[in-house]
Amino acid sequence: MFGYVRPAVDRLSKEDQEAYKSAYCGLCHTMGRRHGVLARFTLNYDFTLLALLRYSCANSSDTACRRCPAHPFRKARVCLCGEQMDAAADESMILLWYKLSDDIADHGFVTGLPARVLRFLLKCGYKRAAAALPGFDRQVSERMSRLRALEEERSPRMDLVADTFAGILSAAAEGCSEDDATRRALAQLLYHLGRWIYLVDAWDDLKDDAKHGRYNPLSARFAGRAEEEKAYIETTMTHSVRLIHSAFCLLEFGPRQSLLENILYTGIPTVQSAVLSGGWRKMKSQRRKTDERPL
Repeated sequence: MFGYVRPAVDRLSKEDQEAYKSAYCGLCHTMGRRHGVLARFTLNYDFTLLALLRYSCANSSDTACRRCPAHPFRKARVCLCGEQMDAAADESMILLWYKLSDDIADHGFVTGLPARVLRFLLKCGYKRAAAALPGFDRQVSERMSRLRALEEERSPRMDLVADTFAGILSAAAEGCSEDDATRRALAQLLYHLGRWIYLVDAWDDLKDDAKHGRYNPLSARFAGRAEEEKAYIETTMTHSVRLIHSAFCLLEFGPRQSLLENILYTGIPTVQSAVLSGGWRKMKSQRRKTDERPL
């Protein structure tokens, strides 16, 4: 995916930091077990939130002690596991596969070569994930085809394009809980999260897309004057964030409530502000240097 959905690390309690690491490491181990070692290197913050939401909504309590190959001398860490983590790993692989396919379509042969190689290496993992979740794979495929068609016609209908992408994440709520009301609320949360991710990514790529002549929904909507309409774009992004919060209030997440509140109420607005101000890439670079990645 994109990596925009992350916690505000400096605002997490020690307990919540451990809870996040447990989800991150659990998903990493599960992706490796189900889809191969290479799949573990594709893990990002967006996938971790998906795992946390599924796991918490299902009131799952399965854990296991695991050692990390990257840190072999550390004590075994307690990681989340079970059916919900398996489903999250499969959904993550399917989403990654179609994201790589989209990147290949957006770039030339040379610039798209890394995505081509990675997609080839992950083909077996994707097939296993698609076999495990055929309904989700079908929905993602159909939505991505619609999205590609809108992008190829350079559609100026920003909301329609964002809606098409948002439906992809919304579909990930299927099977998260036996309670229908919980599934509907989570589907709404993921829908508006997907819309927000698409718009934030579009703003982040605005200058680069213009430089290379690639389609960008914001540029198409505002006829190349997207930067002049920054206040409008910020308003519609914030509207999606508020709807995420509204759906979140309908759900119960038990001991992970405060961690998810940090991600959705502090982490997302912080990232949005950084993207809109132009400081997002610097923020990512600083986080890599300080090794805040929870591995």
